[in-house]
Amino acid sequence: MLELQVHGSPIVAREIVRALLACGARLAEPGEFTQRAFFNGKIDLRGAAAVADVIDAETRSAARAALANLGGGLTATVEAARGTLSEILQEIAAGIDFPDEVPEPQRAEVEARLAPLLATLKELRRDGEIGRIVREGLAVAIVGPPNAGKSSLLNALLGTERAIVSDLPGTTRDTIEERIVVQGVAVRLLDTAGIRSHADRLEAAGIERTERALSGAAIALLVVDGSTPLTSEAARLLERTGGRDRIVYFNKADLGTIGAREYAGADAVVGSVRNGATLDALRAAIARIGWGGERPDASRPHLAALYEFEAVNAAMDALESACRTLRSAQPLDFISTDLQRAFSALGHVSEQVAAEEIVDGIFSRFCIGK
Repeated sequence: MLELQVHGSPIVAREIVRALLACGARLAEPGEFTQRAFFNGKIDLRGAAAVADVIDAETRSAARAALANLGGGLTATVEAARGTLSEILQEIAAGIDFPDEVPEPQRAEVEARLAPLLATLKELRRDGEIGRIVREGLAVAIVGPPNAGKSSLLNALLGTERAIVSDLPGTTRDTIEERIVVQGVAVRLLDTAGIRSHADRLEAAGIERTERALSGAAIALLVVDGSTPLTSEAARLLERTGGRDRIVYFNKADLGTIGAREYAGADAVVGSVRNGATLDALRAAIARIGWGGERPDASRPHLAALYEFEAVNAAMDALESACRTLRSAQPLDFISTDLQRAFSALGHVSEQVAAEEIVDGIFSRFCIGK
């Protein structure tokens, strides 16, 4: 197959491609070049997925997170864990088959060897969650009663007049989505229609979209007019969002803080969209709730795909079950089933057990060629 790179005018490039196609040439399939590298052993499956992630990256942190998985570090970590599990399984089997020659491993020693494996898997899962946020971004729904200042907040965080601001309640009828970057992480801000019980049909349709945005967002940024006593709509929203990740922002502090003083929660930010310190406090609150507050370290290899998370979770469950058995009076060999489950589950992460649909799913994400 001939790989052609065309430099210069896009018009010239299109004409060259059109001429080649007329002569019977074909365009490369999506991900074809990376797929060939994978099947020829030049790159592992995680590296192939990382190539697609690099292409899709929207921020430098997302690109670094994708590049971190190109070097095979995650595979090496998981294979080391599988190696330890294999050794323990062999020792238990030898103690059963040759009891006179091979002593049975001590329970405390086995548990001491499993403890760092569990810690490693927990760290992989935590780094994977942070890596997912860095790659995909974090959705924050700006919600609240009408005329609380939601659109003004969006404009202030963006630094531009993106949404129409009016003193009339119910101005925002549709969901507006824009992106900011906080500590290198893409944050998708969803400005929504104000939620109230009395609304016309058009406003009600906007409120329905608000409900969908709120359910799908990682964080609810509840904006309340803090200069006046709490309204019934604000009270209902405070109660409704109480069981989820949220930031309660009492706006219009330059006009008063009556409503803010009525709220006893510790998750409140009181201020004004005209105040830069208030905007900094809101960004810090997003970072604290979204990824722990510290700038995410995207340079370490981490879990990326859903099947990897599922495999690590299954392995952790199996190892925790094995530890419970070790602390009980049950025979030592009872942990063999759990250790084997953990060994097999981790094989899905290290690609020892890569299903065909997983391979197809990764390469289906590519555009033509690559």
